Amino acid sequence: MAKKGGGQGPNAGNTVALCTRLAQPVAEELGLILWDVRFVKEGADWYLRFFIDREDETVTIDDCEAMSRRLDTLLDDADPIPCPYCLEVSSPGIERELTRPEHFERFRDWPVTVRTIRPIDGAREFTGWLIGYADGTVTVENEAGERLDFGKKEISSVHLTADLDAEMDEDIPPDEE
Repeated sequence: MAKKGGGQGPNAGNTVALCTRLAQPVAEELGLILWDVRFVKEGADWYLRFFIDREDETVTIDDCEAMSRRLDTLLDDADPIPCPYCLEVSSPGIERELTRPEHFERFRDWPVTVRTIRPIDGAREFTGWLIGYADGTVTVENEAGERLDFGKKEISSVHLTADLDAEMDEDIPPDEE
């Protein structure tokens, strides 16, 4: 993690798009998938985070290092961010967040957890299998076989769930198991 940049403040609206355009060819050259790019402020510090993936393999520390080294030089030359920031490259992880249409397509039929901005029927978290994504609507089938549709404006986040069966069991009171 290295501090980069040096101006007064970021133009957050364009930073992610610009950094994505810069990083995409690098990821492809390294045989990686550019999963996501985030530019976030945490406390007093800004973080530019690149999440990388592989099609059928696990992302290694060597993958992260290679991407980071290439991005370090590229970002120094392009200087797209006028303020200090920390550069991070990592895997999106096993419980990765799904944000783009291609994410939802790739992980169709996988277990997910949908968190909503406001409660729906008293709940803000729903688990099930991802059935589809179309026109900004995420469709999940819960353990009872019910299909639930969530509009983009209702959703706080959608994450893969490492072990849906274990998570479903946690919702059952001990005397009902």
